[in-house]
Amino acid sequence: MPRLGSVQQKIPCVFLTEVKEEQSRKRESQQFQVVATENVNPIALESNVESALATEKLDGTCSFVSIYKEQPYLWARLDRKPSKQAYKRFKKHQSTSKSCKGFTWNVEEDFKTVPAAWVPAHRVQHYNGQPIPDDHGHIPGWVPVEKDDKQYCWHSSVVDYDARLGLVLQPSAENEDLLEITVVPLADLLGQTLELIGTNVNGNPYGIGTKKWPVHFLVAHGSVRIRNPPPVDYHELRSWFQDSQEGRVEGIVWHCDDGSLVKLHRHHLGLRWPDGDTLLNARPVVVHVDVMVREYDISSKDLFTSFSELNGHNFLRLQDIKFDP
Repeated sequence: MPRLGSVQQKIPCVFLTEVKEEQSRKRESQQFQVVATENVNPIALESNVESALATEKLDGTCSFVSIYKEQPYLWARLDRKPSKQAYKRFKKHQSTSKSCKGFTWNVEEDFKTVPAAWVPAHRVQHYNGQPIPDDHGHIPGWVPVEKDDKQYCWHSSVVDYDARLGLVLQPSAENEDLLEITVVPLADLLGQTLELIGTNVNGNPYGIGTKKWPVHFLVAHGSVRIRNPPPVDYHELRSWFQDSQEGRVEGIVWHCDDGSLVKLHRHHLGLRWPDGDTLLNARPVVVHVDVMVREYDISSKDLFTSFSELNGHNFLRLQDIKFDP
């Protein structure tokens, strides 16, 4: 079986890309689009992408489980970005040289401050003890999610540090077509990256929960597999995204045997996302959350308690999940 890679860096596209000077379909403020060409990326060919494991690219925010305060903690993605003045110099260099290469950063002076507990992502290159920005001028990294941190309240809603558990959505071991909501010891997730999805993340393309009763989950990267994926061919993949039920996903991430990751997003092919119902929100789901229910005031009832009260329930579709007031 191909090795599941950890999402620590930006993942390259499975095809070579080019920039088109037109309004981005992905970001309203971006006046250009990065689109796929029909040429397979040499990185993908070198990693034997045709034998890779194809998995669903989920639309959320990247998270990571690692040790903090001597116990497993959830970490949120936080890229260290340049100051406005430094970014202007970077963009001027890009415009003049038509390349990101050759620009010199002063990491201590050019970048915004980050929390003291921030750490750079794995495989970020260092020079003289300082992390080096990537081609986009960012230093990918992580910050631990504290229990009462309002900025990361939706992250903290899916972990219980006292019980050392995470709330996870995953395919059932008995039936891959069935999703299950369950609790997993954070120690079992150490070193893994996961996608946080739900009501208040990225516009909620999966229609999960409501504003009154927000619902969020962690989904381990690589856990939602695509069966019978099309070959890595531009036209066959575009037809698959447009015409098949299985293609109602944001994209594909291929996990290669050597640990490399490559991806394809609908936007790379000029296709909308989301575009009607998604494959994930239409899948049936069962709740397997059996935790000791503690004494809570109803106004502060958390997701673990709410799902524990639904333990054993089946829903025809993920988007049908709701809590009784």
